[in-house]
Amino acid sequence: MKKQFACLAVAWTLCLSGATLFAVPIPDDCRSGGFAIGCQAWTFNHYTVMEAIDKTAAAGGKVIEFYPGQKFSAEQPDLKWDHNATDEMIAAVQAQLKKDGIRAVNYGVVGIPNNETEARKIFEFAKKLDLYGITTESVESIDVIEKLVKEYDIRVGFHDHPKRANDAAYKMWDPNYVLSVVKGRDSRIGSCADTGHWVRSGLNPVDCLRILKGRIISSHLKDLNEKSPDAHDVPYGTGVSDVPAILKELKRQHFVGNISIEYEYDWTTSLPEVSQCVGFVQGYGDAKHWNETHRCWLCF
Repeated sequence: MKKQFACLAVAWTLCLSGATLFAVPIPDDCRSGGFAIGCQAWTFNHYTVMEAIDKTAAAGGKVIEFYPGQKFSAEQPDLKWDHNATDEMIAAVQAQLKKDGIRAVNYGVVGIPNNETEARKIFEFAKKLDLYGITTESVESIDVIEKLVKEYDIRVGFHDHPKRANDAAYKMWDPNYVLSVVKGRDSRIGSCADTGHWVRSGLNPVDCLRILKGRIISSHLKDLNEKSPDAHDVPYGTGVSDVPAILKELKRQHFVGNISIEYEYDWTTSLPEVSQCVGFVQGYGDAKHWNETHRCWLCF
């Protein structure tokens, strides 16, 4: 009994000191089919950030992941949306998010400098927007990243691009390498699992997710038309990626991060396909919930 009270006292001390073991989760009302599904604004990079928010809502998404450098608005196209945004720009984006019922949850892929003062600007930006996470490939900044993750209580996911035929130094495509980077680090540091890029690298996304079990911070979920470096995006369930198996594995790992649809095809006319992707995830989650609550029907 004394030991239990001692544990409670430690937990209470942590709460009072502001220390946390896990970053604040994405709210349940931002989930559809059990997942926080929405768009990476890069999907709409031919448009402004304000239009990307509108289009994410039109597709049925609940969340959005921003990227650095997108044009700000039709009225102010010369302004760029990134972590150097003014408070006025941030307020305008927050108003647009509220109007469309979209929650900003992530930011990247962004380079995080190996300089605490400069890196802090990115975390301050994320904190102002109340983001769940930041996406990067800046392995060289891991020590600075870990310090700021602990201070700001914001997750960081290391993103993977495809294997590079003429660049053996690029290793982020390999989930074993990403695991070696984050192993032993704060639990809020892990992987932004880009499943399409894993397929382009000749890997099985489910196997990659299992390698990184417990370290999946977020995902750029993709389905591709073929297994090749030149493959392009297609609506979930119509390509070569086993999207149901990917979602099942994420569920098995109790994944609570955001799934970003990063649709890099038919740039100016992709909204119907993006909507199909949202609907697929929602339908999968709803069907899985129905099966779990009506198991007797599955006996026949």
